[in-house]
Amino acid sequence: AGATLGATGSLFLGLGVISGFWAFVGAGSACFLVLALSSADGKTTSVKLILSGMIVNALLTAFSNFIIAVAGDSDGMSIKFWTMGSLTRAGWKNIGLITLIVLAAAVFFRTQAQTLDGLMLGEEAASTIGINTFRCRLVYLLVLSVLTGALVSVCGTIGFVGIIIPHVSRAIAGTAHRKLLPIAALSGGLFMLWVDAIARSLIPNTELPVGIFTALVGAPFFVYVMVRKKYGFGGN
Repeated sequence: AGATLGATGSLFLGLGVISGFWAFVGAGSACFLVLALSSADGKTTSVKLILSGMIVNALLTAFSNFIIAVAGDSDGMSIKFWTMGSLTRAGWKNIGLITLIVLAAAVFFRTQAQTLDGLMLGEEAASTIGINTFRCRLVYLLVLSVLTGALVSVCGTIGFVGIIIPHVSRAIAGTAHRKLLPIAALSGGLFMLWVDAIARSLIPNTELPVGIFTALVGAPFFVYVMVRKKYGFGGN
């Protein structure tokens, strides 16, 4: 939502040439706002992090919708289509920088596999084994801000992939991040290829936003995860 607001705001103000920069600024600002809200009383928990994310997401989405509402017809429609997510702009001319950013982030998190395993134990348990949870979250959110801002500036907002793929990957690879991260990356790429193929072929001569299809799949999946009483992260 932060990257969307930054990019749509830059497009609305006629700064489309540097929309990628503003998408990064929006994503980074949103991440730090979530971190600040979730640690307001000095202790961050997963539940507080999720609730803070929902609040910030709703607020920034409202600002983005306001921009779409006050924009002109042509600008409003282009921004509205872009916020639904599309791979139309994908091409060799703009994939170079994105590839470097994605690879750098993948390598970084691969080196953090052991720390990520420790964070799954919970705030107190992770602290007892020497993990600085606040610093880790801060660094991880910064890296993810760069990654998210770069991707959103090119393909727009594509939601629910980050909910579907990690859970499916945990069912395949278990909870150890050394195995989980590469499988999640490969699964996410394959999933988006199939979704994009459906979006391009469902209606002849029309390409539908891929964000619509990821939401149609992701929302029921999220409900399933929420209501399944015995669900665990790759466990029984």
